[in-house]
Amino acid sequence: MNGSKPISIVVVSDDHYVILLAALIKSIEENHVSSEPLNFYVIEDGVKEKTRQKLESSIDQSTTTLQWINMADAVPAGIELPLDKSSWPLNIYMRLFISYFLPENVEKVIYLDVDMIVQKDISQLWNVDIQDKIIAAVTDSRIKTIDCRWGGVVNYKDLNLKGSAKYFNTGLLLIDIKKWKAADITSKVLECIKVNKDFANFPDQYGLNVLLADHWLELDGLWNYFAEGDHADPNIIHFMSTKPIYKSYNYNQHYKELFYSYLNQTPWSGESQISSARIYFAKARNKARKILKKFFSMNSLVPNY
Repeated sequence: MNGSKPISIVVVSDDHYVILLAALIKSIEENHVSSEPLNFYVIEDGVKEKTRQKLESSIDQSTTTLQWINMADAVPAGIELPLDKSSWPLNIYMRLFISYFLPENVEKVIYLDVDMIVQKDISQLWNVDIQDKIIAAVTDSRIKTIDCRWGGVVNYKDLNLKGSAKYFNTGLLLIDIKKWKAADITSKVLECIKVNKDFANFPDQYGLNVLLADHWLELDGLWNYFAEGDHADPNIIHFMSTKPIYKSYNYNQHYKELFYSYLNQTPWSGESQISSARIYFAKARNKARKILKKFFSMNSLVPNY
């Protein structure tokens, strides 16, 4: 490792999606040409030891370090995760706790969803000046404004928000940690989701857009470009819907080829696409976990998972 100040990146994964994380990390390594080391903080949700070792063996240890944090340890004691009605996994909330588990000397961080590949030097994003804002993000290309009826902040009028305010996707966030802490964003977002759970279709995204409406820096849309598009060279490709590891993937085929070009530089080289039945199983499991957690909470018990 050289003496440059490292780029801090937070990701979250369960065991099944580590294959996506492997491609993401390799894409960042391959396109990173400046001198900063890459420090990844991996919040793991049930990642098996053999899977962890497999990922460790795939990184370029001259530039990259992985620091593993168990999901249970990422959430501060006494904080309850919102039991929303969605089928999203509980690990989506981990991006809200970044300010708690990062070392004190880390002043800013890039958060990335694992279903992405990076096509430009990550230092270009890292060096964006977010000015007086708490975060920088990209306007969601499907839910452009808060008043979007199917995915925005449906009750925006009750919250005294402007319907025309732009709505950002939380798959990529550049965060100023000090400002985030000072504004107490984590507790405010959690309370917002709890109070408005009937409206929070995309829970953490809903809460962050409510709290930070019109108070975030808009990045170029190419930094979080959805895979259903056809741009020749996005900075970051986000496989928002069906992932390229599934046989049912039917979005931009060139983007799928790019994904596998990175994956084939890892121990997952040669992996074939799998049945999308796994998607429906995962959604059912996520719903069940929330139901069980609510049951145990109501009965003052602590579930083991």
